[in-house]
This record gives sequence, structure tokens and C-alpha cells, in this order.
Amino acid sequence: MTLNLHRPDGQGGLIPTPPPGPGRAEDWRTALRSRRWRVAPLRNSEMNPTSTAMAVAFWAVLAGLTFALLLWGYGSHFWH
Repeated sequence: MTLNLHRPDGQGGLIPTPPPGPGRAEDWRTALRSRRWRVAPLRNSEMNPTSTAMAVAFWAVLAGLTFALLLWGYGSHFWH
């Protein structure tokens, strides 16, 4: 006995139900389209997304500073 083929009868027992036939193959997809499964659009008015150019510039500057620090450290024999 599986729960896929037996459903509660409302009186404490189980009644067999036929397996889904060829016409009912898409029923599970329509069940997932219920309103309770939809994600509500969440808006955060306090957050302003960073532009792509600003993000690329930030990482480029950070990489340049890291490279300069490494060059200075090895050039002055600080890490030697």
C-alpha cells in the first residue's frame, strides 16, 4: 500500500484510487501553480543596486592595491 494509490476516505480508512492515466499526467504541474507556491515580489526600498561599472571599478582598484602591496612587500624584503 502506498499513499500515492490510497487516499483517506474521511472516516479513518483508506480507499484505493486509480493511478494517473495518460490524461492526468500534467495534473502535478497544475497543482504546483497554486497561489500558495508563488513567491511574492519583495521590494526593498532602502537598497539601491550597485551599477556594473562601479562594481568592476571596485574590484579592479582592490586588485591593483593588492598587487602594489605585494610588490612593495617583496621589493622591501618585508616578506623575505
